[in-house]
Amino acid sequence: MSAKGRLKSFRKLLAHARKVLELDIAFRLWDGSTVPESAEPGGFTIVLADEGLVAALMRSPNPETLLNLWVSRRIDFENGDMFDLVARRPKVRTRQIRAQLSKFLVFNTLRKFMFVGKGGPWPLSDQPDEKPSDGNAEENQKNIAYHYDVSNAFYQLFLDEQMVYTCGYCTLWDNDIDQMQRDKLEMICRKLRLQPGDRMLDIGFGWGSLALYAAANFGVHVTGVTLSERQLEFATARAEKLGLSDRVDFVLLDYAKVEGEFDKISSIGMHEAIGIDNYPTYYSTIARVLKPGGIYLHHAITRPAKKDAKTFRKKNKEFALLTKYIFPGGELDHIGNTVMNLEQHGFEVHDVENWREHYQRTCKLWHDRLLANYDAAVAEVGEVKTRLWLVYLGGCSIAFERNTVRLYQTVTTKVRRGPAGLPPTRADLYR
Repeated sequence: MSAKGRLKSFRKLLAHARKVLELDIAFRLWDGSTVPESAEPGGFTIVLADEGLVAALMRSPNPETLLNLWVSRRIDFENGDMFDLVARRPKVRTRQIRAQLSKFLVFNTLRKFMFVGKGGPWPLSDQPDEKPSDGNAEENQKNIAYHYDVSNAFYQLFLDEQMVYTCGYCTLWDNDIDQMQRDKLEMICRKLRLQPGDRMLDIGFGWGSLALYAAANFGVHVTGVTLSERQLEFATARAEKLGLSDRVDFVLLDYAKVEGEFDKISSIGMHEAIGIDNYPTYYSTIARVLKPGGIYLHHAITRPAKKDAKTFRKKNKEFALLTKYIFPGGELDHIGNTVMNLEQHGFEVHDVENWREHYQRTCKLWHDRLLANYDAAVAEVGEVKTRLWLVYLGGCSIAFERNTVRLYQTVTTKVRRGPAGLPPTRADLYR
């Protein structure tokens, strides 16, 4: 079969699939032609760069193949992004698709690509398979560096003015990212009931935003620990610039090696990197360094619980790709297990608040800002990394929207006899 014949057959299959699936999507093929031929200029279009990608998807029809094709730009979008793709997903039921899609046409078309090479490049092929963290400090640092030491300048292209890389907080759903992150930092400090003179520990301090905000606005002394050298350099420079070096200590240190006692402890988006098997070490560390009656705020992404622990720990293909290519060593808890671990390690749980929809908007804004700065991002970290982060941020927003992942803030105190020391209501948090 000639290349021209394969192209003709594939065009026929795409036209048939568009009709059955009722797709409001056009396709631009490797010869420049479109399906449908009458595709309107400016309409959302999926661009297919070469016939090898058809052969590749036929042999390995899985998310990993799609991801490689996406980051190498062999599959691309015109006049839209992945949110536009999701908005145009098939409206018909799977049962209808199976009944109406011509199996003969599918088989007859794809067999013609049987001996076509899958082409290239395959830029993600050298990445080792993902595995849960074993808790080793060196492995932890390697995993953290893989994600966070990409480039400070790269993250500045899509984060807010204070470089906060965790879920923002919407007091109004249409707030911009800068307002959302300012409101988030303020809410965390209020939930921690920070008082002048408090000693605060910030585990996984990111680029230092929370520590600096707390020191500047609440008069506390903060110790922040991280395993990212680039974040340490950035946060230390910010502290000096803001004149807060005497109130904030940023340290390159594994959380399990923290010493001392603290009145308040925050862990904002760090728990996901620990690994389920290492939870006992983590919670024991918090309990060891938090003063009696002290407040611990636990902020972490979760997944919904399953029927049992074994089922819960089985990752679907999409989540396995996330941990392989974005967050090596990462695992998510479910909120029931989080609360159980907190109680088992001597904490009293006071408040559990779900910020799922807040994170949906946060990730959408990050995606849109990165896309708007696409050329600058490519110049900084390359096209593969830029496109990988785009699908990661967009995919996370969609996952939060679909309620397959969640985000909880859990406020706890170290157990003691008598009053916990919190106000009778939470009205002051929302003043």
